[in-house]
Amino acid sequence: MLAKKYKSKLISIFNPFTGIYTLEFKSLNGKYKYLPGQFLHIALDEDYDGSSQWPDSRCFSMQSNPNDEIIKITYAVKGEFTRQMEQQLKVGSEVWLKLPYGDLFTQPHNKVNTVFIAGGTGITPFLSLFTHESFNEYTDPHIYLGFRSKEYNIYQDELDRIQTIREIRPNSCNSCFPKFVTISLFYQDEDGIIDIQKIFDENGIDSNYFISGPPVMIKSFKNTLVEKGVPLSNVLTDDWE
Repeated sequence: MLAKKYKSKLISIFNPFTGIYTLEFKSLNGKYKYLPGQFLHIALDEDYDGSSQWPDSRCFSMQSNPNDEIIKITYAVKGEFTRQMEQQLKVGSEVWLKLPYGDLFTQPHNKVNTVFIAGGTGITPFLSLFTHESFNEYTDPHIYLGFRSKEYNIYQDELDRIQTIREIRPNSCNSCFPKFVTISLFYQDEDGIIDIQKIFDENGIDSNYFISGPPVMIKSFKNTLVEKGVPLSNVLTDDWE
């Protein structure tokens, strides 16, 4: 799927905590086309006309699923570009998005007992899969999510959609995939950080592990799993940043 430029309008801003923003964009030139787990580039240059050289931009995972009319992203203010986003973007602002990029869930992997591990805003690429009908292809998935506290779990509405999505079955395949899905939440102020040893003990060396979150977490968890005997090809990460 080739990347395309979409002139887009910012239609919603949600700012639940200082420095954390969820944005919703609507395309002004055709429906967005992408796959779950992919990411986009956003450009803020107000003089860009869509045809000249692509301006300075930054990558963000798409939190919405491909069936949605809008694209949703969540970001934390952590540098010059995101500070510019915080200051410049208002409801009604027009920007350019370029997408899709990435192959997170199209890489070869086993969809039985698949493990998904996310810390903080690292959950966003997973949500684009969890809320999409293609998540029905996964048998007995195990989801582990870590947040600073319960207040920082701003994704509960989307998590609640998981069971609804998995209730939907093609007429020809009503019993193909079990509806069972396990979601384990770790709140740092109550439970400490995500326990990768516990996750490994529960899932073993044969499962495929998807990891998304802060780079330090991704590196540490990946190294731990490989040291435990999980094949490197079974550890798939969302670490394009």
